[in-house]
Amino acid sequence: MRNILIKIRDLVHEYREYDENDNLVKTMRAVDGVTLDIEEGSFVAVLGHNGSGKSTFAKHLNALLMPTEGTVIFSGRDVQEIENLWELRKEAGMIFQNPDNQIISNVVEEDVAFGPENLGIPSEEIIARVAFALQRVGMEAYRLSSPNKLSGGQKQRIGIAGLLAMKPRCILMDEPTAMLDPEGRREVLRTVHELNRQEKITVVMITHYLEEVVDVDRVVVMDHGKIVMDGTPKEIFSRIDKLKEHHMRVPQVVELADELRKEGIALPEGILTVDELVEALCRLR
Repeated sequence: MRNILIKIRDLVHEYREYDENDNLVKTMRAVDGVTLDIEEGSFVAVLGHNGSGKSTFAKHLNALLMPTEGTVIFSGRDVQEIENLWELRKEAGMIFQNPDNQIISNVVEEDVAFGPENLGIPSEEIIARVAFALQRVGMEAYRLSSPNKLSGGQKQRIGIAGLLAMKPRCILMDEPTAMLDPEGRREVLRTVHELNRQEKITVVMITHYLEEVVDVDRVVVMDHGKIVMDGTPKEIFSRIDKLKEHHMRVPQVVELADELRKEGIALPEGILTVDELVEALCRLR
């Protein structure tokens, strides 16, 4: 059994609007009483439509936001304690939607080295870490290139390499493929899954693309700031009607399998891919 890396208890986050006299005029609860444990080495996808609270939730995991109520404990450390922030930021890095927003250098290897340099890592070790990180994300051939000449998917992989060079325990990804073309999405997802499996790095990915979560360990669905579904991909995709209730767009192959079941074809629940559907149909012959 895996250790618990992140413990979230009764997490609430409210956005508050004030007038020019500092009077509270509006409160919007974006996260509403979330309790969740995330196991070390797991790959967890957090789903939800726009405005469901999933991105606000993610920003609490490395203290980009602080709870209005409740607690977030990362590796035994309360994220609200200021003395814990340095270690927390070393161990939990974040990849955002727009890859251009996280590029800070004109040379790829310098960009990857930026994080370890700020941690005070010796130069010899930084060189080794940068080489390792670029190799792990398949970007070593571009180490002397300008990031401006790379595709969106390649830029996201450089961002991941920058985190990897800091040797994190957890990578948080806030809709990392939202601005990428299909090939860029595949590149980034393949890279992250390899890091999760081979380096045992915990991954928490925020997304609204259900197609991206068929290979993860666990799926958490949020709506109106609350967790409304929690389970394996097969468990979640076996409840298509409930997903639709929470405004989630179901992958075509999953919907097709569901429609065939309704027509009386004896297909198993939890079909996630075209290959699984084809195999199930062939067994009926």
